[in-house]
Amino acid sequence: MIRDRIQELRRVTASELRINPKNWRRHPPAQENALRAVLGEIGFADAVICRETPEGLELIDGHLRQEVMGDQEVPVLIVDVTEEEAAKMLVTLDPLAMMAHTDQDKLLELLTSMNFEDRAVDDMLEALVNGERNPMPDWSHIEGPSDADIANRTEELGEQYSRIGTLGEYLDLVCPECATEFSVSRHELTRDHAADS
Repeated sequence: MIRDRIQELRRVTASELRINPKNWRRHPPAQENALRAVLGEIGFADAVICRETPEGLELIDGHLRQEVMGDQEVPVLIVDVTEEEAAKMLVTLDPLAMMAHTDQDKLLELLTSMNFEDRAVDDMLEALVNGERNPMPDWSHIEGPSDADIANRTEELGEQYSRIGTLGEYLDLVCPECATEFSVSRHELTRDHAADS
């Protein structure tokens, strides 16, 4: 018999939820932009997951949603789990979802039947169709060079990308050479910047 660990669904101000100190997930700008776009177009149709602690409700899943929602209320599934069980949930929820395989025909059929207003969602879905796990690489762990090198690279990239496309074609990325964020076009990222990395 599989246990039902859900105690209740409660609506709580997002900023009151405690960040889990064991959270291992990091959320790049592209993911935050896509989440904001989906929330703006559809709204909340899911719940974050928390457990009760003496210090208050502690997140297990939904850290980015908590951050994005700020002082707005969010639906919270409260589960009756121990700290050890919460850690097990924390480490398995995303990997379990990532194990699913994609039926490309069904995915393409689904995508051609809809239209999103925000380019950030289109970028996310394009990455999904292309089989990419993360729409944008995460180079935040790379230690950058000196401030002078960063300034020179910033100027160089500014000149390189100032001639490209329209604003809607631009994406956020982190330069692999200096770990500084830039906004560039997908085309240019694929053709030039990714090749340099």
